[in-house]
Amino acid sequence: MKKILVIQQKMIGDVLASSILCNNLKSIYPDSRIDYLIYPFTRPVVENNPNIDNLILFKDEFRKSKKALLRFLVSIRKTKYDIVIDAYGKLESNLVVGVSGAKKKIGFYKSYTKFVYDETIREKSKPDTDAGLAIENRLLLLKSLSGGKTLDNRPKIFLTDDEIENGKRILESHNIDLSKKLYMIGVLGSGGNKTYPFPFMARLLDEIVAQTDATLLFNYMPIQEAEAREIFEMCAPKTQENIKFHIVPGSIREFLSLTYHCDALIGNEGGAVNMAKALLKPTFTIFSTWIKKEAWNAFDDGIRNVSVHLKDFKPQLYGNKSAKDMKDDAMELYGQFTPDLILPELRIYLERN
Repeated sequence: MKKILVIQQKMIGDVLASSILCNNLKSIYPDSRIDYLIYPFTRPVVENNPNIDNLILFKDEFRKSKKALLRFLVSIRKTKYDIVIDAYGKLESNLVVGVSGAKKKIGFYKSYTKFVYDETIREKSKPDTDAGLAIENRLLLLKSLSGGKTLDNRPKIFLTDDEIENGKRILESHNIDLSKKLYMIGVLGSGGNKTYPFPFMARLLDEIVAQTDATLLFNYMPIQEAEAREIFEMCAPKTQENIKFHIVPGSIREFLSLTYHCDALIGNEGGAVNMAKALLKPTFTIFSTWIKKEAWNAFDDGIRNVSVHLKDFKPQLYGNKSAKDMKDDAMELYGQFTPDLILPELRIYLERN
């Protein structure tokens, strides 16, 4: 039995994207043991995944205590992995790979860390499929192992029947009419420079309700409640009636159980969008003005999954610079990303979803 370790110490969207490595490795090596090294807070998106045998959590204490880190690295060494695949490529994962003693160590090419690996992969700059760069580049890590086998490029989230039923119970307990359109709204991004301006978002929400009379659920973190409330207050009275502001998921798994029953997720790009796609839910995504759209617009088809970026409408604002090069100008660029640019595509999307 091969022992395989996959490493992805990053955010929820990254951990979900890299879970396709675990899924495909289990297909390539059905009798293998697949371990997945992640941060504790990302655990909910990969719970119950039948292709992952063990979740190994890289805890905060490993950063704070050299002794704790050493004990952790020794445990990795003692496991005697046959294959280690590093989808993270930072110092923490370099250390894990370096001490693992694995017979085969695979990671992304960087001139200053290539010596850590037996095999390095150079990332593509342009996608070849609708899966997007984030997924395509990860699948390259399996190239030498797949034997030419067609790989599954779709991240998946596995909810239990109880979780699905619980989501339905929560909605029904708040008198949500499930025969009407129900949209989950990614009302806020993970930070200010990843959040569509509040007045602009309120305008989009007004349009959604005016066109569909849909019920809207807000997805936001508890520390963002005041900001979410600010957007709510900017909405028209009719829109406010349709927003069920008091229904707030108590956990990521609860968010997933609620989103399962929604017709689509609409809002800021981020982990919530990736999770909705992994539940095979339609998405309408508003990209931050400095995030590289082609990396994370997975499975855009112009119908079920649609994404918009300022660069699509006003490429002259970027010139020859990439979106990421414009990070310092993100907020100024948001001022140019007015609702009138988005509304025509959103209206068509709402008709279809």
